[in-house]
Parts: sequence; structure tokens; C-alpha cells
Amino acid sequence: MKALIQRVSSASVQSGDEVLGKIEQGLVVLLGVEQNDQAHDGQVLAKKLADLRIFSNDEGKFDYSLRDIKGEILIISQFTLCADYKKGRRPSFTQAASPNDAKELYLDFIKIFQNDPQISHVATGRFAADMQVTINNNGPVTMQLDSAQLK
Repeated sequence: MKALIQRVSSASVQSGDEVLGKIEQGLVVLLGVEQNDQAHDGQVLAKKLADLRIFSNDEGKFDYSLRDIKGEILIISQFTLCADYKKGRRPSFTQAASPNDAKELYLDFIKIFQNDPQISHVATGRFAADMQVTINNNGPVTMQLDSAQLK
């Protein structure tokens, strides 16, 4: 699994005129599920995200995690993170998991955060929908994580 994370002061996602999810201080996670990903990949990635110290203390040092600040999280499926663009000009998405497999692992990933009492609010997009995301990146702080590199 691949995740692009952004530390935000607020964020929202909508599809058409419908607001699907909205958060205040916390993380936006764009999640890409690849062909060989398993439930364990989501567990490893979720633990890292929840404990990653990327929120600043009073001196501006990265000292607090999402759990420490009891922050919020917005999780959005993003198969384009699985793009292969080495050949030609059009990206290939052959490394992305099938929609059925990806949706199952995406929903499992969301449940991990929903079951974490130290995360104050979990919001999501809609799997496979056309969405517009509004992000107020705080910092800016943007990082990418890959579950394959965390094992």
C-alpha cells in the first residue's frame, strides 16, 4: 500500500454537491492499494501513520503523533498512487489492485482508525467516486509512505 499524507489544519472531500467527509486538525491520507497488498500491509501502515511524530510542539519541532494530539483523519482512496510511468507518456495502472480487492483493503484500513479511541474523528471519501478534495496543508507537511518499506 502506498500513502501520501498531509498534515492539515482542515480538509474536506466532496462528490458533486455532497460533502462526503470533513476534518479539522489532523491528517489527510490518500491511499493506493497495489496488487499484492494484504490486510497486514494496512495494519503496518496504519500503525506507522497513527504514531508518526509530525505535529509540532511549541518550539516547532515534530514531537507529537496523530494519537498524541487526538487528531482527526480523512482517508481517500487514490489508485493513481500505483501508477507506473516509466514507459511512454500515459501512466499505467497495472500495479493497482482490482477494484474489489482494493475496496476491501481500503475499508479494512478505515476500520483500524475507527476502532482507535485516540483518533477523535475518521472521515472518508467514497471508493471509486469522482471527488474534489480541499486541503489546508499545515506546514506544508507532505510525506509518502509505502507499506513494503515498513516491513
